[in-house]
Amino acid sequence: MAEPRRRLARDPLGLRRAMADRLLIGLVAAMALLAALALAGRSGADQLAERWREGAQAAVTVQVPQPTADRMDRALAALRDLPEVAHAQVVDPARMAELLRPWLGGVEGLPLPGVIELRLANLSADAALIGDRVAAEVPGAVTEAHGVWVAHLAALARAVQGLALAVLALVAAVAAAVVGVAVRAGLSARRDAVLVLHGLGATDADVAGRFARRAAHLAAVGAAVGTMLAVPALAGLTTLAGPLAGEASWQALPWLDLALLPVAAAIVAWVATQATVRRWLRRLP
Repeated sequence: MAEPRRRLARDPLGLRRAMADRLLIGLVAAMALLAALALAGRSGADQLAERWREGAQAAVTVQVPQPTADRMDRALAALRDLPEVAHAQVVDPARMAELLRPWLGGVEGLPLPGVIELRLANLSADAALIGDRVAAEVPGAVTEAHGVWVAHLAALARAVQGLALAVLALVAAVAAAVVGVAVRAGLSARRDAVLVLHGLGATDADVAGRFARRAAHLAAVGAAVGTMLAVPALAGLTTLAGPLAGEASWQALPWLDLALLPVAAAIVAWVATQATVRRWLRRLP
């Protein structure tokens, strides 16, 4: 008899029976899985955007026809005098030949131009003005900027980040609604016990706290399960995206965000439960 009495003292409302743990844990795990995917998408988009922004600094090239030493030196001197240019470097002709080999085959004997890669000090600098300055010093020099495409890709990454945040907000709202339904079912199942406890002097905060602690615990467990299920899938996706992100799969995962998912789920469940129970108690006669 001692054991049942201790259980009753710890759980006077019988919430372990009233709030089914398997159903709520399963639903929250599904929500956490979606949230983990959204977090990984936001993190991956942020990494790609940063990589593309860095690439924009090297997205300007200057092609110098008839690349004699004098013409290349003059082009470099003109570029290094510009405040918009942080760094200018001549591309190794052997590297150029290797890059062109898949399209042109053997490049021996072809009149390849000299190529200078630039890193801009200011990404908003006008590449046309840079090209005019170089062309004035070295006739025939052509400046090409690919920053427009980089800007489009960065805008796409920002859109993905915004969509991921919207998905997270939707997942949080659905999780709160699921917890609210489970709590209302528990209130209906334990209505008499709640009324008795309330009649004996238990405050609204005490009753709501008991339900909230139970719901927060189940939500945290469910979120932990969903997060663990998401990690292998996310590792596989980041492995495929590794050449774009430039990182190994495990390093690219947003570990801190994933670790905080159970905490966030517990907070959402606690707040949703508190609101649901207190509203229900206020309607009591």
